Formats: sequence, structure tokens, C-alpha cells
Amino acid sequence: MPDNRAIFFPGLNGLRAIAALAVVLSHTTVYLGEFNLNPHIIGTLANGNPKGIDLSDFAVSIFFALSGFLITYLLLVEDRAGEINIKNFYVRRILRIWPLYYLYFIIALFFINIWGIHHPNYTNYFYIFFTANVPKILQEKSDLLGHYWSLGVEEQFYLFWPWVVKTWVKKLNTIAILLIIVLIAIKTIAHLNFPETYFEETMYTNRFDCMLIGAMGALLFFQNNELFIKFSTHILTQIAAWAAIFLALINKFHIANILNHEFMSIATVLLIIGQIKSKNKIINLDRGIFEFLGKISYGIYVIHPLIIFGLARVFLLFLGEPTVLHYILAYTGVTGLTILVSHVSYRYMEKPFLKLKSRFTTVKSMSSKQNGI
Repeated sequence: MPDNRAIFFPGLNGLRAIAALAVVLSHTTVYLGEFNLNPHIIGTLANGNPKGIDLSDFAVSIFFALSGFLITYLLLVEDRAGEINIKNFYVRRILRIWPLYYLYFIIALFFINIWGIHHPNYTNYFYIFFTANVPKILQEKSDLLGHYWSLGVEEQFYLFWPWVVKTWVKKLNTIAILLIIVLIAIKTIAHLNFPETYFEETMYTNRFDCMLIGAMGALLFFQNNELFIKFSTHILTQIAAWAAIFLALINKFHIANILNHEFMSIATVLLIIGQIKSKNKIINLDRGIFEFLGKISYGIYVIHPLIIFGLARVFLLFLGEPTVLHYILAYTGVTGLTILVSHVSYRYMEKPFLKLKSRFTTVKSMSSKQNGI
């Protein structure tokens, strides 16, 4: 009898929640100037720009590792059940990503024109076709759409990875390891021999190796590799992985500057396995608030820049001489309103599309305990 139970991994939403909130808090800090507040409260970069929270940058690598792990695992289960349906895979990705992606894109363009926010118009074509990583590589900043670069990288990865899994599933361990080694080698060469060039920026931005690290974790977990699971769930391993998150939060995670994101991706995989398999978790992310925030984390990530700039304009209408209270209101206002709008987006806009995914699903999966999407 086939097992028709939906796959649900506890704790993954918690990791998504941590990553998404780190991005919101960091971007709020960097754009405090829009509130007529000091954006340099945690420091200044070498180029003079305000310093944000390092965990925000690492959060993207956390998302990449999570996505690589989950999608690869589901593809492996689908292969075991019969045959991977590539067409259905892409339909599911479209239903999950495109509706909010393009809706926010249109709304953002409207407010960019109304508010006069910096945005090179020629880059619109890159955003339309999921290549927003190109403007980032070219350092063409867009305040409301710049964060779309990571979505472009992720969608580009899935142009080839499902085909690799389907075609060479029996050799996937070797292929994944080789790809990770090659990408890290090229990235290292770019950093050492071509510093501060578009080549180096391309390798830094297109973090396919971070997604492959997540995929490698899924492979080992799917194969029930006892050594991998035992190592991942060991208390010292879990402490080290959580330490990486904490150090990034306080801007102290610098193991090897060239490979920091790869190390964070490894830490993410270890935390994933720890949340799934450990009986005594250091931090249990399988809880209500983490589940709720993780479920709407895509919306939190996509929507938050518009909330920052919109709320800042409301602030300027009423803000007197800046005080500590104004900073508190800025952070709580942006975070709270982003969560509220993301919840509404998920419930009334995203969810109807997500329900359609069941028509194109061989292996059922659950984004939370309460539902099968």
C-alpha cells in the first residue's frame, strides 16, 4: 500500500521565520534615514553606507539551503514513487512564486513613480524575467525591487536542477559534490585573482552552491545516512550551528570571508536535521509563532520594502524631534505592518493559488501542521 501521508518537516518554518525577520530588521535599519532617523546606529560600511545586520545577508543563504533541501527531497520521493514529472514541478513553482511576485512588482512600480524612489527603469526587463540578480551584479540599486535578486537566483537554479535529479538520480551524490567543489573553486579564484570585478560579484551573488549544499543534505537524509544524521543531531553540532546564527545576528560571523555563506548553508542543513530528528532540541522551532511567521515568510520577504518606505512617509507627517521612541515605533511599525499585510496576502491572494498545486502534485507536502500546502 502506498503511503499517502503528506510530508511535513517540523522546524523549517521556524528557520524561515528567523531569516525573514532578520531581513526586515536589517533593511529597516539601513533605511532609517527615510524616517529622518540615524541609519548608522550599528555602524558604517567602508563605502560610507549604513551597516545592517549580517544575518540579513546570510538569511538569503539560509533560504537557499532550505529550498535546496526541501525541493530535492520531494523530487527524490517522487522518483521513488514512480517518475519525476518536470512539467508539474514547474507548474507548482509558478503557482507558489509568480502571483505575489508580479503583483508586488506592479504595485512597486506604481509607488516608485509616485514617490520618486530610485529605480533604473531599464532594469524592469530583468525583474520581469526573473533575472534580477543581473542588476545586483551591475550594482544598479532599486530600493523597492532590489531584493528580488535572490528570487531570480532561485528560479534559475530550478531551470536545471530537477532535470539533473531526474536524469542522474543514481549518481546524484557524486554530481552534487562535484558541482559544489567546482563552484567554490571558481568563487575562490574570482575572489583572489579578480577582486571587485563583475566576475567576483557574479560568483558571490549566484549562490548555487548554497542550494546544492541543501540538496546534498536532502540526499543524505533521504538515504538515511546514519553517520550524517548522528553527527547532525549531536548536541555539540547543534550548539555550533546555533552559534553561527547568533554570531551573524551580532555581526560576528566571519569564519572565512570567501566561504562564509557556504558555512552558513552547512549550519542551516545541520539545524534542519536537528529540528527533524533531535528529541531534545536546543531551540524548538516547531511552535505556533514560528509556524505562523514561517508560513507567511515569502510574503514578509517580498512585501517589506514597500512597508518601510510607505510607513516612513507617514512618519514624516507627524515626526517631531527624533527620540528613542521614534526608533522603537519605526522597528515595531515596520515589522508589525509587514506581518499583517503578509498574512492578508497569504490568506486571500496566495492561498487560492496554493490550493491549485494539489492538481499537479504526486508527492504531497505540508507547509505547516494545519494544512497540506
